[in-house]
Amino acid sequence: MACSLHVAWDERLTDYHFGPGHPMAPLRVELTMRLAHEFGLWDQPGVTVAAPAPATDSDLELVHDAPYVRTVEAISRWAEHPDARDGLAGNQLRVARMFGLGNEDNPVFPGMHEASAVVAGATLAAARAVWSGGAEHGASIAGGMHHAMAHHASGFGVYNDVAIAIAWLLGQGAERVAYVDIDAHHGDGVQAAFYADPRVLTISLHQHPATLFPFTGLPTETGGPGAEGSAVNVAVPARTGDASWLRAFHAIVPPLLRQFQPQILVSQHGADTHRLDPLANLELSIDGQRAAHAAIHALAHDLAGGRWLLTGGGGYDLVHVVPRTWTHLLAEAAGQPIAPGTRTPAPWRHYVARRTGLTAPERMTDGAPAVFEPFESCYDPGRSIDQAIMATRNAIFPLHGLTSL
Repeated sequence: MACSLHVAWDERLTDYHFGPGHPMAPLRVELTMRLAHEFGLWDQPGVTVAAPAPATDSDLELVHDAPYVRTVEAISRWAEHPDARDGLAGNQLRVARMFGLGNEDNPVFPGMHEASAVVAGATLAAARAVWSGGAEHGASIAGGMHHAMAHHASGFGVYNDVAIAIAWLLGQGAERVAYVDIDAHHGDGVQAAFYADPRVLTISLHQHPATLFPFTGLPTETGGPGAEGSAVNVAVPARTGDASWLRAFHAIVPPLLRQFQPQILVSQHGADTHRLDPLANLELSIDGQRAAHAAIHALAHDLAGGRWLLTGGGGYDLVHVVPRTWTHLLAEAAGQPIAPGTRTPAPWRHYVARRTGLTAPERMTDGAPAVFEPFESCYDPGRSIDQAIMATRNAIFPLHGLTSL
């Protein structure tokens, strides 16, 4: 089924660049958009691609404290000064670090505010397209900076574009917004932004916080006063592969979304759940990730009238993983899914070789079956994944009037 899809994209989005050697390399987005182009996705009926406007300060302050935004702007100006070539001065660096900047995760770079505002603007543009009815689905592949907090940067994120878009949707009259985060890392910044807001259901499926940044996201984090049950956390064990991960997803996400009945579904599709990712320890395949994209797409149509805002997120294998999984995501959102066994286009493989010196993958699959046994049909209390599922269901399901078993 063809779907209308608005893609917020501009090469300026590759200006979000923390410098050589940083995992959040814009190459991953560049190669994704090039691969999607070679597959002809931008020429499909109903697909539009447009450059977004940067988020304004007023947009950013839907989530972020004004002093933080002013500080990011000031630090960006300092970094652009010729005297800053060797780094910020001592007092400037102290100020930056007070706001989560100038460290290993979030180094300061020239134009940081402007580049970050464009990322936030892209996710806002995609949200506006969906909420206005201009397109069923909106995509912001460079977005998904789910760790940034109201008053400080965190986890490679300066501004939390996803939270800003959700806050904008609420301001437009949305009464029920569901957010599903399938990044390997807990979506802590989005959860924090809406922890006491019953209009937003945040669901994060991530590697257990005992073994991965940001070390939050236990099932006992269930929402603030007046919003009990609005925060859902599925903490899966390290080395969870496709079958167990998909089992957990389907045991938690669909029943809660059906009960919540969102007016719009927002999702973050971090690709760092893949077994090749250097920063996380889950063991999904491209095929498993593709199955998750398809499941979320189906839920948007079944439960939210087709209104779906999707973003990228983490993912740090720049050539073999991120471009393939996010191209699958974009193709799914366009209603033109790519068969797993399809060969990657030769022009893209040649471009990867010229651009990186690496050999690009030849097919859009890892050859994995990406199948699972439904939790409801064979619950096993001795399995670690079923223990994780039950921890979440026990904490959350009763708050939604659902039974945990």
